[in-house]
Amino acid sequence: MAADRPIVVGTDGSPSALQAVSWAAKEAALRNAPLTVITTTFVPGAYGFPVGLPPSFFEEEELEAKKRLARAAEAAADAVPGHSLEIHTVLGTETPAGELVERSKAARMVVVGANRQGIIERVLLGSVSSAVATHAHCPVAVIHGLPDTDINALAGPVVVGVDGSAHTEPAVSMAFEEAALRHTELVAVHAWSDVDLHLAFEGGADPTWMQEVVKNETARLSERLAGHAEKYPDVKVRTVVVMDQPAHGLREEAENAQLLVVGSRGRGGFTSLLLGSTSRALMHSVNCPLLIVR
Repeated sequence: MAADRPIVVGTDGSPSALQAVSWAAKEAALRNAPLTVITTTFVPGAYGFPVGLPPSFFEEEELEAKKRLARAAEAAADAVPGHSLEIHTVLGTETPAGELVERSKAARMVVVGANRQGIIERVLLGSVSSAVATHAHCPVAVIHGLPDTDINALAGPVVVGVDGSAHTEPAVSMAFEEAALRHTELVAVHAWSDVDLHLAFEGGADPTWMQEVVKNETARLSERLAGHAEKYPDVKVRTVVVMDQPAHGLREEAENAQLLVVGSRGRGGFTSLLLGSTSRALMHSVNCPLLIVR
């Protein structure tokens, strides 16, 4: 049943990962969903490690992994005081990205921190957040650790990118749902140019043409939002239409947002690309949680 599908979050014990756990716990509580916390441990022969390493190495790794899970479960419970959140912990033996992608097949969302803690993880395993965002079978939330900030204390609207293509329909639908769950405003951003055209219109361009384009693009955006607005009548919607590259406009609106929602690919993406340029750029340039919806 859909109601039993968990929110899945990975942890490596880093501050960024623990913030991801806290955010995932709140998301699970908002949806009355169970939370699954995953970490991984090294096993003989895994990740290219020599098989000759002493057993004590792997025993210590397993012990540390169990401690990470315990700390993460505690952080999850602390993030939603008074809520009887169902928390499950999983100790995996595959790569972190591999474990999370596999779990994504039965999850309603996967949550990852944006930074890995150790040199071994960074060199041998690469960017887990990028790999999971690219290959997961469900929406992926990427959480950047904010020093001295409670990730769940972020206020402001939910921001969603709308490019007018069918690719962003699932993202728009989920953005409305998130705004309703959080009782906050939804800001729908439509950037109608894929290139920076500001220089082209400096020095005497006819403003009438520009006004007509903005008018048409605003109408196009309203059409895309109409059905969702009817489903969520209590969600206040503010529209923003900009002549800019999508990533620029979305970054600007996300500065004061509690969540940014985008599709995994936009209107210009090749069907063979699983993660578009806009979503990939935003993964590395926004501070608020980023939710990528396939």
